[in-house]
Amino acid sequence: MKPDRPLIAAVLFLAAGLGIIFGYCHGNVSIGAALPISGSSLVICTTTTGPGALSGFVLTVLGVFLLIWALVCAVIGQIRPVVSSRGGPEPSKE
Repeated sequence: MKPDRPLIAAVLFLAAGLGIIFGYCHGNVSIGAALPISGSSLVICTTTTGPGALSGFVLTVLGVFLLIWALVCAVIGQIRPVVSSRGGPEPSKE
């Protein structure tokens, strides 16, 4: 199985989900640089309301699942030629 279609779908779902979440969010960002480095901080506070709260989350979760599926397809695609070169049955061409 080829991982290219699930990967493309994963990127589209992740981009749409995160775009909706950040499009509907209200929040602020602050950064504080200090010496020593352990005193530096980055604060990101966001609140998403309305349709972005549910639909953005669902699209992002679907994108993560598709990304995991694409990874599994890629790993299987890399293992399949090794198994077939050891005398096993030839895989069918897709």
